[in-house]
Amino acid sequence: MSMTLHPNATQENGELSILSPSVNSRMVIVVRADPVICGHSVEARNLAEVARLRGFDEVRILSWPIDRLAEAGLPLKPLDTVPDYSPGIIVERPEPVGDYKVPDGRYLAGLTGRLIELFSDGTPTVCMSLYLSPHDRAVVDARRLTEAAGLPCRVTTIAEAVGSDITNVVRSCVAEGRFGAAVDILATYLANDHCVAVSEYTKELIVSSATELDARAGTRFAPQLADRVEISYPAIDSTPYVQQSREEITAVLERRGLTADGYVLFLSRLALAKGVDDLIEGFANCKAGVDKQLVIAGNGPDKDYFKSVAEGSGVADRIVFFDDVDDVEKPALMAGCAAYVLPSKPRPEFTETFGIALVEKMLAGGGPVITALTGGIGEAVGDTAMIIEAGDAESITRELDKAMELTPMQREAMAIAARAYGLQFDRQLVFERLLGRLPLAA
Repeated sequence: MSMTLHPNATQENGELSILSPSVNSRMVIVVRADPVICGHSVEARNLAEVARLRGFDEVRILSWPIDRLAEAGLPLKPLDTVPDYSPGIIVERPEPVGDYKVPDGRYLAGLTGRLIELFSDGTPTVCMSLYLSPHDRAVVDARRLTEAAGLPCRVTTIAEAVGSDITNVVRSCVAEGRFGAAVDILATYLANDHCVAVSEYTKELIVSSATELDARAGTRFAPQLADRVEISYPAIDSTPYVQQSREEITAVLERRGLTADGYVLFLSRLALAKGVDDLIEGFANCKAGVDKQLVIAGNGPDKDYFKSVAEGSGVADRIVFFDDVDDVEKPALMAGCAAYVLPSKPRPEFTETFGIALVEKMLAGGGPVITALTGGIGEAVGDTAMIIEAGDAESITRELDKAMELTPMQREAMAIAARAYGLQFDRQLVFERLLGRLPLAA
């Protein structure tokens, strides 16, 4: 019987040995990466870039084939707008394993198999999964199977819960009495060396969901999670936001047909939980902003619905949609706006667990941030934002009117305070806090 060897393997005297590659250390990040429009795909890029700067010889991002991301209905950036990674960062998209007789799991099998190959070459590796489902399952299974096969496995694992893992799976399973899938996610999470969450709110959500699961199913997750889960805020690259010039900002605005302070900006995923419909209503009734445009930038499952709301708002001629904003344009659009509004509101399928776009706006400068204290947003903005009530269009109108009437000195003071607060989430600081606490596999 023939056997296909690992690409770094040799066979001598009938025994299989895995040769170490030329790298001395490796970081692997498993995530829905670019071109997915999501703050955590950006976070993965930022962690990868800092890992190279901090001495990892090789960094690999493992994600899904582009066609599978599109088939899943995820909002995607145009491929030609996705910037290259730095040398030494390798993006892999393992192909599925099996044929049509395997109705599901083919892509997960490809991902798990590739992780086994990486884990088994003897290189000290830090492997981090962003989103527990299904990335953490692939990581935990790959390590278990590598060890079971008797192969060298020098791996330290970190699992980051971003919140939708809990709201989308654990909480819904508990509500429906289908506790098996919830047990799977939480037990797999705890099988990692280190468990982190993107905010205190996310940790509270995890523990409260586990408490309810324990009460219904007789499990014992909540005390373990309360003890083991630590906070690691999303890593944000502050440089493009704090170092852009006035000329660069003006050039981007001119290409988009905009003027500085001439528009209110929403820039995020176009989903119901983001409250864009409330923003349109609030903007339509804003008396102090009758000379402003509303720019709605992003893509997502509810784009067509929001466009229909805009058409019936009475101010459709002052509302524009951009679905092709790239990472180069984003800082300039944020810096040039009269106000940035993220009226996020809790929904069964999603609650904002941090608010990466809010911090990016705070770093960019410009007009004030207007948002609701939903989920973990308060941790992202501190006391530097103007606060609305979630789902309340009238409160959006009130805060927009106030924002339009701020003096230049007041705007500048708010912008300085917001940037100072946002700098604590710079990717280098976050990376050092995350990796500094880890006894790496040796």
